[in-house]
Amino acid sequence: MTYQIITDSTSDLSDAYVAAHDVAMLGLTVTLEDTTYQTVGPERLTSDVLLAKMATGAKPVTSQINVGQFSELFKSVVKAGNDVLYLGFSSGLSGTYQSAEMAKQLVLDELPSAHITTIDTLAAASGEGYLVKEAVKLRDDGATLEEVVTALQDLIPRLRSWVMADDLYHLARGGRISKTAATVGTLVNIKPIIDVDPAGQLRQVGKIRGKKKALKTLVTNTLTDFDPAYPHIMIGYSGDPDVAEEVKADLLASDLITEVTLTPLGPTIATHTGTGTIAIFSIGKTQRL
Repeated sequence: MTYQIITDSTSDLSDAYVAAHDVAMLGLTVTLEDTTYQTVGPERLTSDVLLAKMATGAKPVTSQINVGQFSELFKSVVKAGNDVLYLGFSSGLSGTYQSAEMAKQLVLDELPSAHITTIDTLAAASGEGYLVKEAVKLRDDGATLEEVVTALQDLIPRLRSWVMADDLYHLARGGRISKTAATVGTLVNIKPIIDVDPAGQLRQVGKIRGKKKALKTLVTNTLTDFDPAYPHIMIGYSGDPDVAEEVKADLLASDLITEVTLTPLGPTIATHTGTGTIAIFSIGKTQRL
């Protein structure tokens, strides 16, 4: 029996990629100035439009994928004779994964013979996308669903997410730092260094004065525990592709790295980071602590 890989729009995979690689993708929504936008499909909200609106003071709000959406997709896959493999947005950052779990149980109650596997990637943005791409590679190489799950169980704890946020006020609005810390940090040019902990939650692990030094720290941290068996690195960025290109060049200067992919942070994540964020995603040798 074949299996259908499913993910959500926070993976920041393009519509072209998911179409070319037979991946199904559900979208979170963003409400902006009293209008709710989709994050997948031809009419989706783009990050450029979102960031432009935010620059003028707009305060978008995101909403998770609901149980009904998951249930409908899971049932359609199962009724077509396929198993389900869902790779979801970190449960430490959204209730989306819990919605998928609830939908899974509803479908199994109705269709007890269904095979539905849900995996919490404990990741976001191109970190989540990295794991989806690895699953696709394995599937296309003939791996069984069970073999893909085993590989992901090894990779997920080793996925590294190093993030520099340039706009502290958006971190404060999301409750990541206090308003006072955002004001003081902005005045003295402090850039927080953020990673994703083992529970899939964001945490501040450092504060660096100056953007260039902060970006160098991201590169250094990435290379410190880098698994050369996975020489591909992904960079997510919001609103500043030139800076992302500079970080890419710094990474490619290492003999360990053969490929770096740049991807704009999607609107769901950009809502919470604002402009100027840089995030580096890679596979480490050891599990993150």
